[in-house]
Amino acid sequence: MKDGTKYGIGAEGQTLEWDLIPWDAVEKSIRKLRQRIFRATREQKWNVVRSLMKLMLRSYCNLLVAVRRVTQKNKGKKTAGVDGEVALTSKARWALVQRITKHKLWQIQPTKRVYIPKAGKPGQERPLGIPVIRDRVAQAIVKNALEPCWEAQFESNSYGFRPGRSVHVAVKHCWMYLKSGGRRQWILDADLKSAFDQISHEHILQALGSVPGRELIKQWLKAGYVEAEMFHATESGTPQGGIISPVLLNVALNGLQQLLGSAYGYIRYADDFIVCATTREQIETAQSIIEEWLKPRGLALHPEKTRIVHIDDGFDFLSFSIKRYKGKCLFKPQKEKVLAFVARLRLWLNQHKQAAAENVIAQLNPVLRGWSNHYKRAVSKQTFSYVSCQIFKMLWKWCLRRHPEKGKRWVRQKYFSSRKTTSWNFCARRGQETLYLFDVNSVPIERHIKVKGTASPDDPALKDYWRKRATKSARRASAVGSNKDARAG
Repeated sequence: MKDGTKYGIGAEGQTLEWDLIPWDAVEKSIRKLRQRIFRATREQKWNVVRSLMKLMLRSYCNLLVAVRRVTQKNKGKKTAGVDGEVALTSKARWALVQRITKHKLWQIQPTKRVYIPKAGKPGQERPLGIPVIRDRVAQAIVKNALEPCWEAQFESNSYGFRPGRSVHVAVKHCWMYLKSGGRRQWILDADLKSAFDQISHEHILQALGSVPGRELIKQWLKAGYVEAEMFHATESGTPQGGIISPVLLNVALNGLQQLLGSAYGYIRYADDFIVCATTREQIETAQSIIEEWLKPRGLALHPEKTRIVHIDDGFDFLSFSIKRYKGKCLFKPQKEKVLAFVARLRLWLNQHKQAAAENVIAQLNPVLRGWSNHYKRAVSKQTFSYVSCQIFKMLWKWCLRRHPEKGKRWVRQKYFSSRKTTSWNFCARRGQETLYLFDVNSVPIERHIKVKGTASPDDPALKDYWRKRATKSARRASAVGSNKDARAG
């Protein structure tokens, strides 16, 4: 691991503060190496691919990037594995780097089993397997070697856990299959049953072949987990919570698009997918083909979440509802998700009856922005208006409850202010500054541009293409921010 020396950092001892590492240069070097792996794979120069993957596994810059991702960028950075270790300070991160340079990566430890609530399913929980921090870093290192190789092989209609391919791109692609005039009006709306828990270890390892890092991956799959201080072996599955698990799932599910052929429209996002065809009989045939294809992978369709529907009846896909209305196919926010979102806001306000108004705004604004940004690329104006109305009602009730002896006019003057978007905008005054609650109804609708074909950020030939996409996204974000600043003034 010597490639860090040109940046003033080396494996034998750091010479920079963690935050002073030239991260742009370090990440650029990893990006270039990923592109070399991608290009060599496309050209089927397998000896070169192996050499470059080994170089990535030995890269000191890759180690630094991996530690930064695990300890700073990931949402689970504060969650420890069975060893109880985290690294939340610069000193701890450097210590982790030093230990891993001397650590035998084949000394794998079991994951820690934890449970998190399933989104939109009260009372149901999803199991996660949390590797120890050293194994998470090692998985991030291997992922940077493995992912660009497979990005050069993945099918064009595969989305989810892939760079540059978001939920919005998948939904836009789905809409393009089903939009007005489309011949494919029958849909298999499919979901895999416990995909991460049931996927075959043997199939994953066979699909990977003899790539560098294969033995590490095998040991991560076989590491087992600890729950209630008891060890459990793992004969199948790859733990949700492992950094490399999403890549392994995509590897195992690669090939279905080619199997179905051009007679079908197919889009997969992680373990959710749809298949479109002209007739119901074609869809039934496709379902039988898919069920047989899944068996050697240890997987099966979820019987309760898989159904055959007509576009006129509509279906839900990735938190959006897709349906044909009077001959026109539209995708809107999924009703159940919208109602669940409103319910969460109401619950939070009920649990914080005595919070200061400025704290309410500080808490809700990022939530409202994130939710509206997610749905602004659908037919959402009606939904935004509904949610905005519901937020006003719950806030008005919250205000009245705080001041039972005051009149409604007094309450309005204290908590609400007129603005261009609405005459009843919830606000809080902090000195000379006025803070406003974000109004979801003010968010403009934008159409998302689908990623073309098999395009990947790891493809060096498409550098300009991805730069233009990033520039357009930045311009839209800047324009929205400017409009918000103007409204705030």
